[in-house]
Amino acid sequence: MAKRHRPLSDDALDLIARRFAVLGEPMRLRILQSLLTGEKPVHRVVGETGSTQANISRHLQTLANAGLVSRRKVGLEVIYAVADPSIFELCTLVCGSLEKQHTANARIFG
Repeated sequence: MAKRHRPLSDDALDLIARRFAVLGEPMRLRILQSLLTGEKPVHRVVGETGSTQANISRHLQTLANAGLVSRRKVGLEVIYAVADPSIFELCTLVCGSLEKQHTANARIFG
């Protein structure tokens, strides 16, 4: 049986919607996937995602503003890391749900 939750305030719903909006961009998910193995300088994230420095920097800024990644400077390099590892739990839940849905659809149409 599903847990009963109290209704969320409009402010809480707005915060939740903004978090999902940040995660609604595939490149940001690629960046988080790149950082799953540990902290990295921007140029390594660029190399692993196949995007441009400007594009990755813009998305990293958005992820940092949302509190999902942290950054620190080492000399001239900026190193990024996942600041909220619970984001991977959310991704696991979503992936599991999608897998079940697609498996069920495959049985219907297979």
